[in-house]
Amino acid sequence: LPGVNSFSETPIRSIIKSFMWRLIAGSVTFLTSLRFSGSISTAISIVGSDFFSKSATMFVGERLMNKSQAGRNGGSDDVGRSLAKALIWRLFAICNTMCMSLLIAKNISMASKIAGSDAVFKTGLMFLYERVWAKIEWGKSYNSEFAI
Repeated sequence: LPGVNSFSETPIRSIIKSFMWRLIAGSVTFLTSLRFSGSISTAISIVGSDFFSKSATMFVGERLMNKSQAGRNGGSDDVGRSLAKALIWRLFAICNTMCMSLLIAKNISMASKIAGSDAVFKTGLMFLYERVWAKIEWGKSYNSEFAI
């Protein structure tokens, strides 16, 4: 919106963004886990642990990022903010996936392959996901500056 300097995202927008990303990312993790473990039960266990641990942490991350107006211009997140969010989130997510994969599969080589392939694919996917959400108006609360 022209002339709008800042906005914040509502908690429900953060919940929906987190949940939708977990569905997308969980699908990728399932495929990579299945590919490297060869076991549907192992893949499901890794995705299940990822889903619950990362849903909550992504929501918290969204709420923390929401406190900053850096990279928010004209009613939308700019490319730099989307890139920063994707990279920050993926650093956490790679560690989480590595730990959960190692805990469940008990094989460091397999856990590294799962976390590594997830990192490569999902970092770009997360950036694109953030760019799509930057264009969605639903759940944005604009902060109007009023002057007489």
